[in-house]
Amino acid sequence: MAFRKSRSIGWRPSKLSGVAWPFPPSPHYDGGPRAFRGGVPKGPAPDWLFKAGARRTALPYAFVVGPNGEFGLEAGKWVPLHASVEGWVEALALADHARRYARTTRTLTGAAVDELELAEFEAVPEVAGCADTWWRGTDSLIAFYRGEAEVMEAPRCQTATIYAGLDAWRLKGLDDIGTPSK
Repeated sequence: MAFRKSRSIGWRPSKLSGVAWPFPPSPHYDGGPRAFRGGVPKGPAPDWLFKAGARRTALPYAFVVGPNGEFGLEAGKWVPLHASVEGWVEALALADHARRYARTTRTLTGAAVDELELAEFEAVPEVAGCADTWWRGTDSLIAFYRGEAEVMEAPRCQTATIYAGLDAWRLKGLDDIGTPSK
């Protein structure tokens, strides 16, 4: 992601053009930031961070963008959630889609998250997952939220949400399967 100087907001990702993107609420991180807003980088170069937007609720960490465009959390420690802001947006869209169409939803926390078997699943590359990842199975999606556990150094805070009962249309989208006949 290329960065360029802006008089109004400091440094910003040029792909985002300085627009304040309103985000749908995240199912984790108390909804995440309200909108993406670039700002002035903080910290020494080349390891600077800038705040990614205002939080929806009081949290012990901030949402930030890293020096290579990663989206993540900072609370004295930097933990990238996704390799890009676009990955975060993809994860929000996928969570919204999965919540709407899954027949069942189950949430695991703490050590139970580490016990999930992923042999029959494949990573969802569009979310560009770092601490937070998504996995696709034959009829389900699993979202792993490990960023808060890492930034707070509290393994009990890791969460996995299993969205099950998704058919081919609800799981893969229109680009991955053929057009239905009428």
